[in-house]
Amino acid sequence: MAKQELILLALDASPILDLMERALHAAGFEVAVVKDRQGFDKSVQEAIPALIVVGESFAGQDGISISQEILERFPTMPIILYASQDAPGLAKSALKAGLSGYFYPPLKMEDIVNEVQRSLLRARKLGDWLRREVKRTTASLEEKAKISEAERIKLEAIFSNIQDGVIVVDDHQHILLANRMVRDIFGLGDVPLLGKPLKDVVANADLNALLVRSREGALKYHEINFDDGRVFTAQYTPIPKIGGAVTMQDISYLKELDRLKNDFIHTVSHDLRSPLTAVFGYMELVERTGPLNDNQQEFMRRLQGSVQHMTNLVNDLLDLGRLEAGFDTRRELVHLENVLKYTLDVFDAQVKKKKITVETSINGELKPIRANPIRIRQMLDNLVGNAIKYTPEGGRVRVWLSTEANQIVIRVEDTGPGIPSEEQSRVFEKFYRASNRPQGVEGTGLGLAIVKSVADSHQGRVWVESKVGEGSAFVVLLPAHE
Repeated sequence: MAKQELILLALDASPILDLMERALHAAGFEVAVVKDRQGFDKSVQEAIPALIVVGESFAGQDGISISQEILERFPTMPIILYASQDAPGLAKSALKAGLSGYFYPPLKMEDIVNEVQRSLLRARKLGDWLRREVKRTTASLEEKAKISEAERIKLEAIFSNIQDGVIVVDDHQHILLANRMVRDIFGLGDVPLLGKPLKDVVANADLNALLVRSREGALKYHEINFDDGRVFTAQYTPIPKIGGAVTMQDISYLKELDRLKNDFIHTVSHDLRSPLTAVFGYMELVERTGPLNDNQQEFMRRLQGSVQHMTNLVNDLLDLGRLEAGFDTRRELVHLENVLKYTLDVFDAQVKKKKITVETSINGELKPIRANPIRIRQMLDNLVGNAIKYTPEGGRVRVWLSTEANQIVIRVEDTGPGIPSEEQSRVFEKFYRASNRPQGVEGTGLGLAIVKSVADSHQGRVWVESKVGEGSAFVVLLPAHE
């Protein structure tokens, strides 16, 4: 005959105590009743009941507090709280304390039995899970122990001679492994590393920022800069059941190539500006020298359009060069709603020509931002201008401004062709144009690159949300002024 499960009742004398005792006896349980705290502690220690029912108040003490003391000694013990009435928040407090159940009058015998059986079933499943985890962990340790000394030496040799810096940390970001390249990168010499917190061993602000960002999951790109000019790109990869790995590659030479390329573009753009201005001026003088025939006028219009396009391209390149070079240092308080008004006024003629509906929404009172007003105006002009440019006749453009969590949110939506999902990560690159761009839509291909550079220089972020055939939404987050 199977052994009966013991149910311990820690309730003050009352009719409900008699009801519970009868109900549980009838259901085939062994029942023990304790009348004071001393008897309760002794029964728990010696008899180890399968389940405990404790009153909201027992022997002049708080039932939840008593239960918490028991759970500290027996974490998997199922405990049900009985209350004389359903007081607000009592059930929540009981569950928060780790109790497995809660009931109150009116009660029937089947209610008592059902709640006890449910709690016992949950406790059994928890016990089964714990046993499986212990077995799995033991098997994993046995498997690790099978690695031979020769294999360990081989792995250590490979790991130590990898030319990239590699650091493996546990879930608390304590160092488990670090190769020789990491010591060379950070100049650590022979300082002991294993078991120490990574942020305490390596005093680098960019690496610490990576560790903070790693709480969000895997990171594919994060720059780590050094005072001597070196730049490394770092990745963080979570490793299940271990922690994570940080890998670092030296990209200093790529950064230098990028700087040289930008210097070249900036120089060429600056040198082109003067001759273009001269060409544009002489074209205007040609028209004043005498009347032109229809063909000549058409040629002049086309020439003016081409020169204007080249001038816009040169101006955009120069603006982008200044932003990327860090020359954009002007800062003052800027109210975005005022800047947006000027931007919408500029595009009013285009909006009317294409019969586009422009909707603006400013949610609540916007905080000002500390920014360069010229750059913010340039950013809004590009965002709103692109939305109008790509929205077909009779379409709709929406502009939202709002404050969320001490950040200003700018959202510009259009009903244009949208951007294919595989191309959305590249739309902020210089000169990149989407493959489904409508015919006849002109531009320098630098507008969104300027938008991203402006957002970055103001410690903000920008991204795109788009579906082909439904339109696009560009979102910019900028820190509000404190």
